[in-house]
Amino acid sequence: MVRANGAVSLRELARVVQTSEVTVRRDVRALEAEGLLDRRHGGAVLPGGFTRESGFPQKSHLATAEKTAIADLAASFVEEGEAIVVGAGTTTQELARRLARVPGLTVVTNSLLVAQALAHANRVEVVMTGGTLRGSNYALVGSGAEQSLQGLRVSRAFLSGSGLTAERGLSTSNMLSASVDRALVQAAAEVVVLADHTKLGTDTMFQTVPTDVITRLVTDEPPGHDDRAATELQALADQGVQIAVAGGSGTQGGEQAPTREQRRRDVPLPAPRRGQVPGGGPGLRAAGVLGGESPERERAARVADLRRR
Repeated sequence: MVRANGAVSLRELARVVQTSEVTVRRDVRALEAEGLLDRRHGGAVLPGGFTRESGFPQKSHLATAEKTAIADLAASFVEEGEAIVVGAGTTTQELARRLARVPGLTVVTNSLLVAQALAHANRVEVVMTGGTLRGSNYALVGSGAEQSLQGLRVSRAFLSGSGLTAERGLSTSNMLSASVDRALVQAAAEVVVLADHTKLGTDTMFQTVPTDVITRLVTDEPPGHDDRAATELQALADQGVQIAVAGGSGTQGGEQAPTREQRRRDVPLPAPRRGQVPGGGPGLRAAGVLGGESPERERAARVADLRRR
């Protein structure tokens, strides 16, 4: 399946072979030891290390439910009449489908998929960058794209990528894509990163958005066994990134769908951004707060606190 699609999720593997994700994860680990594939959080890809980037068909099959939930929540932060930029990616494509319902919106994008999702939205104006088309992700890149963004100013940038860590921020495997994403960031007053839990703790070759430039991360709830993703969320929050976790699944059992404010589950800022004067206020527990306890218990308490929020 990995050879045919380039990437596959553990959930899909478990469904096809009719076994548990625990069993699939163990087998994927064994295949990785033989050099047949590379493990990723929530799935597996063809071997290639930092330099390999999956194309759109492969990415579209990974963490689809999580991307949908993230897009629902991210759309709630967009107000009528705003001007925003939306980068390329499968998650931002999901966001664009929801933005079609926001009246008076202006969306600047280098993604053909984002533009296509908004093409028939009557009250949304779409502005495309110039540039050279990258067929693997249907994005416009190069000097033409970057020059078309000069002098632009919008309220927010919504970006995705290949990996996100507290140490380096958002990163991607392609140099041209990274350069355009940096130009998109320069045009925005705020930067919102959309990344499902499978990308947390993953580092790729080219940095696009440093951690201290990220205003907000919109993500999904990490699985109970994924301590790495939960720990990475804690580290991002400790550096001043606002964490919004997609929790609800919309309308269920005849209940009314949650409002925008109900869908927002921002984690309070636990510490000032780098270079700012420290201020008060509640936040997530940081290392050293639980004085007198062992490092193991401190870490467990921080992860539990994050999951409760």
